[in-house]
Amino acid sequence: MTDGTRSERTHDDIPSGRTAVVIGGGLAGVTAALALADAGMHVTLLEGRPRLGGLAFSFQRGDLTVDNGQHVYLRCCTAYRWFLDRIEGAALAPLQDRLDVPVLDLAKPEGRRLGRLRRDPLPVPLHLGRSLAAYPHLSLAERARVGQAALALRALDLGDPSLDAQDFGSWLAARGQSARAIEALWDLVGVATLNAVAQDASLALAAMVFKTGLLSDPGAADIGWAHVPLGELHDRLARKALDSAGVRTELRTRVTSVSTNENGTWSVQVPGETLTADSVVLAVAQREAYDLLPEGALDAPENLLEIGTAPILNVHVVYDRTVLTKPFFAALGTPVQWVFDRTHASGLLKGGPEGPPYKGGGGRRAGQYLALSQSAAQDEIDAPVAVLRERYLPELERLLPGARGAGVKDFFVTRERTATFAPTPGVGRLRPGARTKAPGLYLAGAWTATGWPATMESAVRSGVNAADAALRTLGRPRPRHLFEFEEAA
Repeated sequence: MTDGTRSERTHDDIPSGRTAVVIGGGLAGVTAALALADAGMHVTLLEGRPRLGGLAFSFQRGDLTVDNGQHVYLRCCTAYRWFLDRIEGAALAPLQDRLDVPVLDLAKPEGRRLGRLRRDPLPVPLHLGRSLAAYPHLSLAERARVGQAALALRALDLGDPSLDAQDFGSWLAARGQSARAIEALWDLVGVATLNAVAQDASLALAAMVFKTGLLSDPGAADIGWAHVPLGELHDRLARKALDSAGVRTELRTRVTSVSTNENGTWSVQVPGETLTADSVVLAVAQREAYDLLPEGALDAPENLLEIGTAPILNVHVVYDRTVLTKPFFAALGTPVQWVFDRTHASGLLKGGPEGPPYKGGGGRRAGQYLALSQSAAQDEIDAPVAVLRERYLPELERLLPGARGAGVKDFFVTRERTATFAPTPGVGRLRPGARTKAPGLYLAGAWTATGWPATMESAVRSGVNAADAALRTLGRPRPRHLFEFEEAA
């Protein structure tokens, strides 16, 4: 496909109903391609970037392997856990044994700043009772009202379409939640999972997050994250799994058009080649999907353009010594939201004057690399690096005594201006399902109607939904293992 010649790949030697093209190599596209190939389809995956992984990827910065942002998942993310198993990467992104989130409040004096959100081995909702009762960042009255709101949240029917039209902040305020309670608890979790503060988030999506993550199963909110660069999982291991499944993967390949043929098949045009397939999955961002959709594929294609986007800013700091002894923490009373230790995953040696280096590190540099994940970052996404440096380094020194006097070896930022779709009230009516009105054409992406906010879980579920719809239409058997996660959920 790179020799500049024009050709047409017709798959004449493949029986009818056996070919598929997946456009987009993020988690949604990779999932769809694997699911279709596992069902015996002949699949071609096309990705315009030079790598797989979509918006969850890694890059090199000198000796460091850097993730574009910190991505985590929860034990309740059964589809993403299936994906990790499918690419043989589960051991590289382990879950906590038990939910435990350190929360530092800068408004309190040193020595009294630490609180924790953690669970006990008790049934829901008692599993969080002791943690909430002892949570020092809320008053006793606020903690009691939080418990009442949690019970009201648990009683909501996620199938009620009216929830989508309401905002989460108003719902919380109507149930006695103070501004402090929203900041110190509801937004602490919600901003990280929804990429929006409560007042800007759909009640339907917020209720889904809290009911599923905190109020469904005692272990549902246990946190997992990659202990290796994301590229190791979403690019290298994903590509290996695709190769083993027989998927033809083409990178640096931009699709220019998608059209139907008279015989009911599809033509996918890329520079120098036309691919013909029985099924096509569009697993790209909603605006790119809008540009590629043939006329009549959706009743209201303009809805795709109404789905807003929300940014995430990531601040990366490399110190010359160890300044944080925990794997991560969340913060209150400061612009800092969540801080993660990415030292080992990046290839940097942990150490320096305040800590020993990792054993077997060879000649790699010593120090500690912290990544700050700043969601709902509309006010800062375009701020100059110098401004962000002046803002965040003093905040880290206030939060981490070990950072005071430590040398800053590197400071840089990564910006994802369209990191997620905006989970605003009413967004649910804009999100299309996997099927279109054009037979053989399907949609995938975290922005489609999965019921989840824009997470890795939503992306994988969308890929499963698209593959399932395609296989049902073709009358092909669904791979049994593909849907095991639904039973687990």
